[in-house]
Amino acid sequence: MRSYTQFYIDRKWVDPVTPATADVINPATEDVSGTISLGSVADVDKAVAAARKAFGVWSQSSVAERLELLRGIQAEYANRMQEMGEAVTEEMGAPIALGCGFQAGLGAGHLQTAIEVLENFKFEEQKGAHLIVREPIGVCGLITPWNWPLNQVTVKVFPALATGCTSVLKPPQLAPYSAQILAEIMHKAGTPAGVFNMIQGQGSVIGSALSKHADVDMVSFTGSEPVGIQISKDAADTVKRVGLELGGKSAWIILDDADMAGNVAAATGGMMVNAGQTCSAGSRLLVPRSRLDEAVAAAKAACEGVSVGDPHSDVAMGPVVSKSQWNIIQGYIQKGLDEGATLVSGGLGRPDGLSRGYFVKPTVFACTNDAVIAREEIFGPVLVIIAYDDLDHAVEIANDSVFGLGGYVSGQNRDTAIALARRMRTGAVWVNGGFDFHAPFGGYKHSGNGREWGEAGFHEYLEIKSIIG
Repeated sequence: MRSYTQFYIDRKWVDPVTPATADVINPATEDVSGTISLGSVADVDKAVAAARKAFGVWSQSSVAERLELLRGIQAEYANRMQEMGEAVTEEMGAPIALGCGFQAGLGAGHLQTAIEVLENFKFEEQKGAHLIVREPIGVCGLITPWNWPLNQVTVKVFPALATGCTSVLKPPQLAPYSAQILAEIMHKAGTPAGVFNMIQGQGSVIGSALSKHADVDMVSFTGSEPVGIQISKDAADTVKRVGLELGGKSAWIILDDADMAGNVAAATGGMMVNAGQTCSAGSRLLVPRSRLDEAVAAAKAACEGVSVGDPHSDVAMGPVVSKSQWNIIQGYIQKGLDEGATLVSGGLGRPDGLSRGYFVKPTVFACTNDAVIAREEIFGPVLVIIAYDDLDHAVEIANDSVFGLGGYVSGQNRDTAIALARRMRTGAVWVNGGFDFHAPFGGYKHSGNGREWGEAGFHEYLEIKSIIG
């Protein structure tokens, strides 16, 4: 049983101003796995004051000093990477191979990327008769979600640190353990007092306080669209910068070529990774109408091959994060049935043999793009297959969404795939797979603003000053 009842403020572990705790539930067992403290506005005030005080010194630190700290953090991270992966499995249900592999590995990757970018980043650049100076924006409030907890924390904390900002982190209440371990790593690596602070608690309290606080210069939030909108409203009165990475309903276009079955199977399996709890997941699978039956059969076979169960065992998919999320997903599956979508595989309830835990059946529907399950973000292992007539129609369907976070194109003709990617109104498009920590990540439309990852992520935390003459 874990007990994390102190906050990390000004390089000290401190008790909350007003004691209050909440249980953390293991989604695979529905049992209490630990306890955290819930912070208050008074705790936010303390943390922001510490960050504000530290900013004066840290903002003037040299690149060499920041690199030394990041490399120290990197050494400590490597020592505790397995432990952090296990924490991810416990807190949000990722299969142990995913938690200790890609989930924990993303944090290590973003840390290495921050080091690589910082080594070559131009904080000053002469442009004719003026000098461009890029300066740290100030105190940053960082609010992160539960679905990829280490990824979303590290993609904010390390660029903020590298650019000379100070920060207050609010990790997810549902998945607080891995962030707690990261704070311990930051401490052991010698992060100066006030440069990094962390408060656990409710987003409606801590996130709101950070967004409204007059001494917070920037808020970076990853999460749902409604919360992102509220943060923007809360931040408006103090005219602070707001970076948002919100929801998605990403299209995955399968070209009409020889490997239809293989491409559909890959897309179906990709949708089920992390129990579908990925904002950029390819949740709308677009296939040629002439080969719809073939695609449906391939998706059905792939979906039925996804193993679900105890995340500490060798399974492809664990539970979703909470009872509330389970209920939301069940509601969408029922909506799909009510609207007349064709159920290809999966459906309501838990998978066979699982009577306890927030497990969802991997589910595939065939429908049209006007169905609710094709319009709204479900955030669970639910894939919809939509037929297109030609490539122009495929692009039209892909862009017919309020979201624009991710996109995918699979097919043998790379030139055609790249041409389609250029026409998709979305922040990132993966063509036949691929992965790059330096590639900017962020959304169009209701999927947010700003960019994270790589050099683009540094610019979120910098102000531009022109020195002329």
